[in-house]
Amino acid sequence: MSLVGKKAPLFTAPAVVNGGEIVENFSLKQYLGKKYVVFYFYPADFTFVCPTEILAFQERIAEFDAKNVAVVGCSVDSQFSHWKWLQTEKNDGGIKGVKYPLVADSAKTIAENFGVLAGQYDYDDEGNSSFSGTPMAYRGLFLIDKEGVVQHETINNMPLGRNVNETLRMVNALQYFEKHGEVCPANWNEGEEALKASQEGIANYLSKH
Repeated sequence: MSLVGKKAPLFTAPAVVNGGEIVENFSLKQYLGKKYVVFYFYPADFTFVCPTEILAFQERIAEFDAKNVAVVGCSVDSQFSHWKWLQTEKNDGGIKGVKYPLVADSAKTIAENFGVLAGQYDYDDEGNSSFSGTPMAYRGLFLIDKEGVVQHETINNMPLGRNVNETLRMVNALQYFEKHGEVCPANWNEGEEALKASQEGIANYLSKH
């Protein structure tokens, strides 16, 4: 089930912020009414594709900041695993230098509520639980507006890394629509012409392209 058009699920969980500070009660609620949020999941700490994504978002963090967007990562690892990885040099497979928050979803409930958990809990007749599947998150990404509503989501399987440029493009498209009331056509990029959401507007746009 897609979360687009719905309120993002609420949670309170431990997180590591500013590259090394453990916060026990982190929540996206702090951004409501203030910032947009790019909230993304990755499978696990100390893996191979994951650091390329985490570092790629950090390299572009100034662009997100300029657009009033908070970037927040999340995996099913503990806050202590996050902290250790954040202290590890890049040359040793670490992500030292990443400053945006990394949320610890050890109970897997956040990933489950966002629909990105690669598996599920099963219960026998006596109520005992077991997990079937891979106890990690897919590469889900959710663009959340200032009202806490999900406006865009993507979910990749674990081997498939994301494109930070596309995330920024979607931020630009959302903010352009909110400001101008015009919708963004296929392959639209910041600075390009959009179109009015009417038959006349579509016809005018197509006549120029």
